[in-house]
Amino acid sequence: MTSARGVRRPVLTVLAFALGVAGSTADPEKNISLVPLGSYASGIFNNSGSEISAFDKKTNNLFITNVAGKRIDVVNISNPSTPVLITSWVLAPYSPNSVATHHGLVAVAAEASPKTNPGKVFFFDSGGTPLSSVTVGSLPDMVTFTPDGKRVLVANEGEPNNYLPNNTNPEGSVSIIEVDHPETLTDADVITAGFAAFNGAVLDPSIRIFGPGATVAQDLEPEYITVSHDSKTAWVTLQEANAIGVLDIPNGQFIRLIGLGFKDHSHPGAGLDGSDRDGPSNTPKINIANWPIFGMYLPDAIASYRVAGHTYLVTANEGDSRSAADFPGFDEEARVSTLTLDPSLPSALKTNAQIGRLTVSRVGADIDTDGDVDRLMPFGARSFSIWTEDGVQMFDSGDAFEQITAAALPLQFNSNNDANNSFDTRSDNKGPEPEGVAVEKLYGRWYAFVTFERIGGVIVYDISDPRHARFVQYINTRDFSGDPPAGTAGDLGPEGVIVIPESDSPIAQPLLVVANEISGTTRVFAISKIK
Repeated sequence: MTSARGVRRPVLTVLAFALGVAGSTADPEKNISLVPLGSYASGIFNNSGSEISAFDKKTNNLFITNVAGKRIDVVNISNPSTPVLITSWVLAPYSPNSVATHHGLVAVAAEASPKTNPGKVFFFDSGGTPLSSVTVGSLPDMVTFTPDGKRVLVANEGEPNNYLPNNTNPEGSVSIIEVDHPETLTDADVITAGFAAFNGAVLDPSIRIFGPGATVAQDLEPEYITVSHDSKTAWVTLQEANAIGVLDIPNGQFIRLIGLGFKDHSHPGAGLDGSDRDGPSNTPKINIANWPIFGMYLPDAIASYRVAGHTYLVTANEGDSRSAADFPGFDEEARVSTLTLDPSLPSALKTNAQIGRLTVSRVGADIDTDGDVDRLMPFGARSFSIWTEDGVQMFDSGDAFEQITAAALPLQFNSNNDANNSFDTRSDNKGPEPEGVAVEKLYGRWYAFVTFERIGGVIVYDISDPRHARFVQYINTRDFSGDPPAGTAGDLGPEGVIVIPESDSPIAQPLLVVANEISGTTRVFAISKIK
């Protein structure tokens, strides 16, 4: 499945779907359906008023990160059709990036200011009583409990402040916190697992280590974590590096780095729309096609599940880059039209009608170091993938996400998330951007729920057979006729997604909760069985 150049040809499935209501498509053979219930609005637009949520079944409360307010909003969903704000927990001067719960204990990962300083994890009981706090690594970006509830893991992204001389570039790491006695935790209860052991090591060639002057330990930036059923192993996405780190939890050490290879977009069923000006007279149009380019998976969220005694990893292949806009002093981004292409690549690729507008990476593009670009590598794979725990790809959704959204919302295809009337504006850069993913076994089958950061909405796949995942539904609760800044455009920029199983649900029916970063809203869906 992987050539010597690390190119993965996706395992594809044939998709059959029927159009339903506007913004929703469904497989006629599906046996579950997402039904929108209520929504909580923070009133904050385009400033992370709602990003990540966690649920406590004892109180029926959602705990929602509100970065703009430097707080956790506590929202009761005893009636999921009418979520009610109960209170807020203010964490200032820290800003919460993630929240998780387990049996009445709430953990909040929060970054310091500046972000390069060590962050904190704050512990509360579900009623809001502060219990303790501990210091963790720089820019804690995600927090989760192990299934047995004995430990909390924190992905410390450790981003640099810039790539100028005398910059600050902390090492990425995962903090492991023993939480047997959460009311008396101190920094001594924190173990930090970093990547210094890989400095100087020979790595898989698809693992990207490229920050100017950075060591491997500094360049690897943990993004998201999933934990094995026995609480012994964690898999950590290292997004910018196009890799997954394997963490031995009891020993507090990373034991392996898995390179994810590249996606061959010339393969049938793995195309993409690579331009926002490929119509007549440089106008936008839908043009999903195959191109001689190699997508970098660069996953954001990751989840795991077990089938027939085997663990599988599910990744949302969003893509990310290091640009001068975010990190002064370095920019890996370039449009294809600005590059000098190797003669083996057709020069017509540089036109707007083809992929001249597509944003790709300069890093690793000149394979033979002769000064021209031999390999065009866009950011993200515009898909979700299923992998074995050793990193063998079992399934990739190919170009299905763009095909499905094009059929469901042809006038809003590849829209941006902060403005309506933005048709096709994201085709030249990561498309719909699959961001969050949650997996759950419901009604006897396994499902993956993936959020699209740009056009919005949730797509559902039946993943019971890891080799042959099946599309079930796409639903979008965005209002494309509304005014986003005024708060009348519905849900924009979905980020975190969680499933509340039937056994924990306040209405004895499984629920899906989606936190929307741009609109600052948190949407609750019922997951209904229809067959």
